[in-house]
Amino acid sequence: MLILLPPSEGKTAPTRGKPLDLSALAHPSLTDVRRRVVEALVTTSQRPDAAAILGIGHTQLDLLDHNRDLESAPTARADRVYTGVLYDALGFDSLSPAARRRSATRVAIVSSVFGLVRPTDRIPAYRLSGDASLPVLGSVAGAWRDVLGGAVRESLGDGLLVDLRSGTYTAFWRPPADLARRVATVRVLHESGGRRTVVSHFNKATKGRLVRALLEDGRNPRTPAALARALRDLGWHVEDSPAGPRGTQLDVVVDTPLG
Repeated sequence: MLILLPPSEGKTAPTRGKPLDLSALAHPSLTDVRRRVVEALVTTSQRPDAAAILGIGHTQLDLLDHNRDLESAPTARADRVYTGVLYDALGFDSLSPAARRRSATRVAIVSSVFGLVRPTDRIPAYRLSGDASLPVLGSVAGAWRDVLGGAVRESLGDGLLVDLRSGTYTAFWRPPADLARRVATVRVLHESGGRRTVVSHFNKATKGRLVRALLEDGRNPRTPAALARALRDLGWHVEDSPAGPRGTQLDVVVDTPLG
């Protein structure tokens, strides 16, 4: 099983650690594109109009410093750099030792700068949205579209792909039809007063808790149906849809507030 996560907009900037070493990251097939994106982001962040290009508000201009220093800034494990609702709910740092070992091989994070990142990969903090376009690079999603699939397939092997990416990051790579029977996507629905809606906070928090539960449980489902059964066994309300050309959608229904 390979669980694909989106990155977080918020990141904890490491204060100590070795500088970025692209050759040390997992998936060396991505190194050339990583280098191009890093160079493009550093160059763009030095421009006087960098904030406008990168969609950074006037109260967040310090984020440009992270980008400018990308190649020399301290790094830390990705599971300590990414923060936010999903990552807080997942809680990498409080996983059991066995679950944390599983996360190293069963979790990958889709990154606008590094393509595919493992929890143990050492990265610096950065700011680059997945829907951005850089003057010397073009669309970030376009830069990754031709190469990301190979890295995902390499990690996936013959297992199940659990795709929890947000819409922005699905544009980086879409599973082809030949993988459909081994792809499960998850939609989180908040039920209140008989109505079901998609609410960002519940969506992110629930996905984080789902990943945590799967890592702690240790099961390795190989089909969407087996994943649905595993989640139900773990206490989730799961409704599955018929398989489509992109995989099987599982609806997880949350009807109580998440703390």
